[in-house]
Amino acid sequence: MKQEYFVVVLAHSLRGRLRRVQIPHTAVYAVILLAILGVFSTFGFVASYARMAWKVANYNALKSEADSLRARYQNLQKVVKETNVQMASLQIYAKEVSVAFGITQKLQGPSDISHEGKMVPSFAESLQEYNYLVNADKLAISNRRSRHFGGIQSPPSEWLVEGRLMDGLARCTDPFSGEGAFHKGVDITAPTGTSVRTTADGVVVQAEMVSGGYGRLIIVDHGNGIQTYYAHLSKILVRVGQELRRSEVIGLVGTSGRTTAPHLHYEVRVGGAPRNPYRYLANANVFRQAAPKDIPFQ
Repeated sequence: MKQEYFVVVLAHSLRGRLRRVQIPHTAVYAVILLAILGVFSTFGFVASYARMAWKVANYNALKSEADSLRARYQNLQKVVKETNVQMASLQIYAKEVSVAFGITQKLQGPSDISHEGKMVPSFAESLQEYNYLVNADKLAISNRRSRHFGGIQSPPSEWLVEGRLMDGLARCTDPFSGEGAFHKGVDITAPTGTSVRTTADGVVVQAEMVSGGYGRLIIVDHGNGIQTYYAHLSKILVRVGQELRRSEVIGLVGTSGRTTAPHLHYEVRVGGAPRNPYRYLANANVFRQAAPKDIPFQ
């Protein structure tokens, strides 16, 4: 019995000859089957590769997120450690302040702040205590000054800056507003940067930039209610609470505040009231006054 086959006729385009090719059915079916298997195999390979690529991408994303979370966790641990150190320092400082000033009141309430509970003292009370501590600190400075100097030993009579005395304690005209004003001290002209010296022993009670026209101001307490003011400075060389000796350099002449030229504004106050500085400067070792101007001292 002959095997069934397909006949394929091939014709030559130039010679015109025909050629018959016999292809068995089994061969054709085998080729078709192999083609189908190849398609399925290729599809399976592509699908498997796609799944593998998707898993790799997810793994990389999860790994990156894990690294980010690990870095954030480490940063949080570092912040917590620093916060704990600061809390410990604040607790130690609070105990020292309590011992120093005799404060016995303390915060009361539940240990867990998430629960409701009254915190004592309140914010306003804490602010009052802070103001009390500031005032107590100033009082301590004043008491230390009184114990150290035993009251003022000599009046502020030292010449304070190398310059010329121009304006004194009197009614004058404000160069900025043009209106009348009361000059509470004396002005001594000197180049910017000239050293300014304290006129007597004392303690610095204020050294900062202030408003109101003084500019950079230093106030020295000499005891018995006597204070001296040094204003319009270009630089402050002392700090609050510092003890000073006569002729010690405390700052440099400048133009800070309401000024038209470099000079030092100097005041002497007794009990908060301005006094005529001329009475003290007249006894200084060096005294220079502007000759052409008669200064109306009281």
